Amino acid sequence: MIASNIKDMKNIASDIERLKAAFAYADAVVIGAGAGLSTAAGFTYSGERFERYFSDFEEKYGFHDMYSGGFYPYQTPEEHWAYWSRYILINRYMDPPKPVYQKLLELVRDKNYFVITTNVDHCFQRAGFDKTRLFYTQGDYGLFQCSEPCHNKTYDNEEIVRHMVAEQRDMKIPHVLIPHCPICGQPMTMNLRADDKFVQDEGWNIACERYERFINTHAQGNVLYLEIGVGYNTPSIIKYPFWRLTAQNKQATYACVNYGEAFCPSQIERQSICLNADISEILNKL
Repeated sequence: MIASNIKDMKNIASDIERLKAAFAYADAVVIGAGAGLSTAAGFTYSGERFERYFSDFEEKYGFHDMYSGGFYPYQTPEEHWAYWSRYILINRYMDPPKPVYQKLLELVRDKNYFVITTNVDHCFQRAGFDKTRLFYTQGDYGLFQCSEPCHNKTYDNEEIVRHMVAEQRDMKIPHVLIPHCPICGQPMTMNLRADDKFVQDEGWNIACERYERFINTHAQGNVLYLEIGVGYNTPSIIKYPFWRLTAQNKQATYACVNYGEAFCPSQIERQSICLNADISEILNKL
């Protein structure tokens, strides 16, 4: 077991050096980020952090993590928005406990980069990444949309969310704070991709166009496709395209950093660096 651990450590050290070189020689860096990156930054959805903010909900409703609480069938909208306003406040408007996103920014600040992410917590922009180089494909906790939706527009929710949290009592918000669409009067909902009612507003479309332009402009050359914390919930958004783009460009490097899920197809193995290790530790070493 000790010999095996030593071998693994040597392999990781070698791969880190390869990744450093890939950064140094890259003409462009495309970052694909999933939930594992925010988890590494301390945005955990169970355990101590859940109990700190939702112990009252746990006692009353019987769920034991934030994710389950988001799907709980609350009997009233006052209860629903009491939970979700608190959830949005801590996962969108509070900074993560660890500076993982800032460390990633230090690596690419002076590089030609673009970020595509399935995360909806807005950590990239809060850490200082250029918002014109970000594409949030799955929405944003900080935006409301019509639940129908009757129109393709989203609305910043920080002010109303903070008001909901401040005014809630006994896990309910006042009835007058329940958000409704200003156009049709139907209930508002979060701008999160869950079904065909997800609103892709003007900002979403502009970001999508910028990302596609960046990908097309850098289809060849020394491109680093850096995938961090991406699982298999939505592999067609980041993981599979990164594999395909790497296979189409023999000068490209695919790097996957993900504890427990770092791998690549055999077709691009020689172009790949797979680090099965803690994301925060790898960023520290880079």
